[in-house]
Formats: sequence, structure tokens, C-alpha cells
Amino acid sequence: MRENSHILFHSIHQLSRQLTRYLNEALEPFGLYNAQWSVLFVLKEKGTLTQKELCEYLAVEAPPMTRTIQRLVKQGYVEQQAGVDKRKKHIQLTAKAVGEFPAWEAAVLEANEKVLKLLPENSQEALQQIISEWTLGLKGGAVDKRD
Repeated sequence: MRENSHILFHSIHQLSRQLTRYLNEALEPFGLYNAQWSVLFVLKEKGTLTQKELCEYLAVEAPPMTRTIQRLVKQGYVEQQAGVDKRKKHIQLTAKAVGEFPAWEAAVLEANEKVLKLLPENSQEALQQIISEWTLGLKGGAVDKRD
């Protein structure tokens, strides 16, 4: 498998780029991009989070997360509040974002359904299982970065 790992990971990266582009096209009418949608979706699902928690959950480095949050603040979709520790910023959706969220979500779900039509349902279930197991292993530290 070692010689094929380049092909496997290249294919995964290519798929990721294609899915990101497809989602960006669906969100374009709203002036949003995939990175912004990810933050908005997580905040809607989990409620107020610190910037660090968002970075950890989405596996995004601090500088791009800062830029994404700044764009969302400028658009009026999130607000930052200082915590007890003034260094921690708590990020939450604004009323404007909560009001517009259903339209964004509908566009994303429609795009997702179009993409999923390309896979039979049993393949979707198998893929979800594989992704879940792989993600859990990566988050759990099953891969030693020093190997």
C-alpha cells in the first residue's frame, strides 16, 4: 500500500478541493465561503465558543481563523465578547446570522444532496463509517507524528 499512498492522499485532497469549490458556489449568493460556513455551522450547533475552541474543533490554525472571524464580524454575522480572562474571546452568532441561517443551510443541504446523488446509499454509509473511524483515530493521537 505504501506506493499507492501518494495516489490515495492525492485523490482525497482533490476530492476535498472539489467539494470546497462546489460548496463555495452554493454559498456565493450569500457572500459566504466554506470557511465562514464552517464557523457559522459550528456556532449554531454548539453555541458560543472561544476562538481557540473553534480552531481545535475545525482543525484550523489561529491566523486563518482570526481572518475568518474578522470577516464574519464585518458582515455582522458574529460578535466577539471578552471573557473573564480578557485574552479569551468568546464568539457567538448575531441575531442577523440566526435569521439568515435557514437560507444558508438550505443552500448547503441542496448542494450536498446533489453531490450525494453520485453515490449509492450503501456507499454513503460505508464512507461515513470510514471517515468517522479515521477522524477518531487522528483526533485520538493514533498517529505518532514522529514516525
